[in-house]
Amino acid sequence: MIKIKYIISVIVILVQPVFLIAQVPVPANNQENPIMLVGGIAHLGNGNVIQSAIIAFENGKLTIVADATTDQTDRSRYEVIDVSGKHIYPGFILPNTQLGLQEVSSIRAMRDNSERGSINPNVRSIIAYNTDSEIPPTLRFNGILLAEPTPTGGIISGTSSVVELDGWNWEDAAHTVDVAIHLNWPSRMSRKFDFSTFTVKNEPNEDYDKNIHELEKHFNDAVSYSKLAAKPVNIKMSAMAGLFDGSKALILHTNNPKGIVESVKFAQKNGVKRITVVTGDAAWQAREFLRKNKIAVILPATHRLPSRADADYDFPFKLPFLLSNAGVVVALSHTGMLANSRNLPFYAGTAVAYGVDKEEALKMITSNTAKILGIDNRTGTLEAGKDATLFVSEGDAFDIRTNNLTNAYISGKAIVLENKQQALFERYSKKYGHSK
Repeated sequence: MIKIKYIISVIVILVQPVFLIAQVPVPANNQENPIMLVGGIAHLGNGNVIQSAIIAFENGKLTIVADATTDQTDRSRYEVIDVSGKHIYPGFILPNTQLGLQEVSSIRAMRDNSERGSINPNVRSIIAYNTDSEIPPTLRFNGILLAEPTPTGGIISGTSSVVELDGWNWEDAAHTVDVAIHLNWPSRMSRKFDFSTFTVKNEPNEDYDKNIHELEKHFNDAVSYSKLAAKPVNIKMSAMAGLFDGSKALILHTNNPKGIVESVKFAQKNGVKRITVVTGDAAWQAREFLRKNKIAVILPATHRLPSRADADYDFPFKLPFLLSNAGVVVALSHTGMLANSRNLPFYAGTAVAYGVDKEEALKMITSNTAKILGIDNRTGTLEAGKDATLFVSEGDAFDIRTNNLTNAYISGKAIVLENKQQALFERYSKKYGHSK
């Protein structure tokens, strides 16, 4: 017992300095005065670029998106910010993430992204979203202003929502709640790690038929429930209703081509209106099926190794171009260490280096993602009437050397871009005499 107390004391002493230096920026206030950005190169997110633009917004909404050389708007009522030579982008959107649901994945008490049980459509990620997390400010600094915290685990993990990366609590941060239900399609094969040989073995999944039967029963019940005139209270069935009227998307998670085909056909058979697949390299093998069925794909990070031993070493780099060129709508996301999700714009930059047009790559982290999540009526592009969620970068936001934000706004709110990483940089720069 004494030994345990000693270990705990040591841990507390070691961890304490981390919390002392942690700095979480104070959430921004609502926009008070009309703002006009003048002279910047505006990348609209729909494929178009205005070389010298006027972007004006008021009460959190874009009011003017025009060419500065021809627009005659009276500027006297605006707070005018000269951004000549800089680049203006719609806020980047990070889908399929556990951002705000877990902080340190190795500590159980800091993970709230998975629920017990196999079928949990009623589990809502939004109420677990932690606005005090130290990670979102490090993402905002690279232009990621919206995210989709996503539950994991089981067969049906739960319901995801879209959040703004700023706010005092989840109610403040909520952008659009309950946008999608996530289904992990059962695999016919299971991967098991053999510690005796340190190799991975593929074995038949003994629970496959049981899992599929469970899914079929649940969807049959959900379809029947949605048709009832007088519905008894059933939170699991109620959560599923949006799939059949198109108000929610069904996002299927699978890592093999057969799983893609089976899961999509299953969803179509059950009357699901909006379907998206989260997958990796398997999407290329199922590209024709995806194109013909108009199924969008959310890809993991391009900065990774290929999943097949016989694939080109740079296949993940080329995949966004290959799929887009094949007629498949592509969005980019991140899997793995949450802190690295700040690299989302550089995944798009790698896609550009491997053939994707720069404005098409922008769609993969803005408008394509917004359409998949059903929020394109509010965000994803720079258009009058949409949310003023945008940022200004000194250079190309896809280039790690020039992605340097000077201004960022979420629904018109001016966002503090400083975060713990900048604080540490300044701290040790002073100590060792380093200058930028």
